[in-house]
Amino acid sequence: MKRIVVVKLAPTQGQYVALKSTLELCNAGANMVAQFAHTAADRRPFALQKQVYAQLKARGLSAQPAIRVIKKVADAYATRKANLLNGNYGTPGSKRYAKVAGKVIVFREDAGQPFDDRCLSWQIDRSTVSIWTTEGRMRNVGFVCAPWQLKMLADRKGESDLIFRDGSFYLHATVDTDAPDQLVPADDPAGWLGVDLGIVNLAVTTADDPAELDVRWSGGAVTARRKKNESMRSALQRVGTKSAKRKLKKRRRKETRYATDINHQLSKTIVAQAQRTGQGIAVEDLSGIRDRVRLARRQRQQLHSWAYAQLRDQITYKAQAAGLPVQV
Repeated sequence: MKRIVVVKLAPTQGQYVALKSTLELCNAGANMVAQFAHTAADRRPFALQKQVYAQLKARGLSAQPAIRVIKKVADAYATRKANLLNGNYGTPGSKRYAKVAGKVIVFREDAGQPFDDRCLSWQIDRSTVSIWTTEGRMRNVGFVCAPWQLKMLADRKGESDLIFRDGSFYLHATVDTDAPDQLVPADDPAGWLGVDLGIVNLAVTTADDPAELDVRWSGGAVTARRKKNESMRSALQRVGTKSAKRKLKKRRRKETRYATDINHQLSKTIVAQAQRTGQGIAVEDLSGIRDRVRLARRQRQQLHSWAYAQLRDQITYKAQAAGLPVQV
């Protein structure tokens, strides 16, 4: 069972500068490769590697980071192609489809960069990593995390992504842990706990008493909170002073954090309820609902802004970790 463990790096000032310049160099190289790949007939990693590898090396990238940059660009174009084929950017011939398909993919100068075991190694017992940078191999870069995360890192496998966010560096490590034995057989659980997702109530299970639903997870409470944040953003944007812009910058992820926290609370409650009753979990599938439903203008923001896919994913991985079957 694959999980992502996020640890925060604690570099020295010199290490910080080296990591920053490393991301800038990698993403400058990625933009060069993306420009070439946009008109290339073959965008597979090996085909791109034969064309641009020497140019990346000339820019100062070592062998393995150069290959990771090429793979990142190839994956970005493959993801866009899949989204176009699945209709996520409209139908072929539409203005949005043509705009997306005709645009060169661009990477921010501080966009994340994958590192494999050849250019990043972990010293878990010392809470440090050794990572390739533009200044050479940088050793003894400290990181901080919770004890349970440190324990999970023992099962780390594959790539780790270097992320720069809000002035700090993070590593997103892929961890492959053994799935627990299923407490409830998938083919014959003691009934299924159905989960209905909606706007009036974010999630309601078949075992819930409508008279005792938690007000924190009602659509009204969540909508009121979001409207308050929206009105505050609008007011600060109208003011436009330096102080208002600092306030906006400070609050820019506040609503996202709030939604993630509510989804975590909901998913933990639902999984705990299924564990108590020995049931599997059946989650309503809302895939494509935005294409099937057309609401009034005042209701569209409410439909589009809540992270139902995130809630479904959280229920799924928490249930799998608890040994419960899940159906979507």
